[in-house]
Amino acid sequence: MIKLTKHAIAQIRESARQTQSEGMALRVAVKKNPAGRFHYVMGFDDIHDGQDIVETQEGVQIVYTEDQKPLIDGMSIDFVELDGGEKNFIFLNPNDPDYQAPTEG
Repeated sequence: MIKLTKHAIAQIRESARQTQSEGMALRVAVKKNPAGRFHYVMGFDDIHDGQDIVETQEGVQIVYTEDQKPLIDGMSIDFVELDGGEKNFIFLNPNDPDYQAPTEG
């Protein structure tokens, strides 16, 4: 299961509105490069079949393929302000070899 934070949900809804993609699912995928590092991809998709895994959180539908499940199960997606004021989605994925658990503080 993928967890979306409230900030991610708000930004996904806003992005859907801006791109006239309301009602489309958010497709999430992970590509593993030859060095084993994860590269995350997501975008709105209105085409999915019975093979896709479909999850819904607060009205936001997320889809991914069955073969992606071991790579993304347990992942959280957040929308945060990074250093320098830039805002972006971040992927907190315990399956990613580069994952570092957030520290309290």
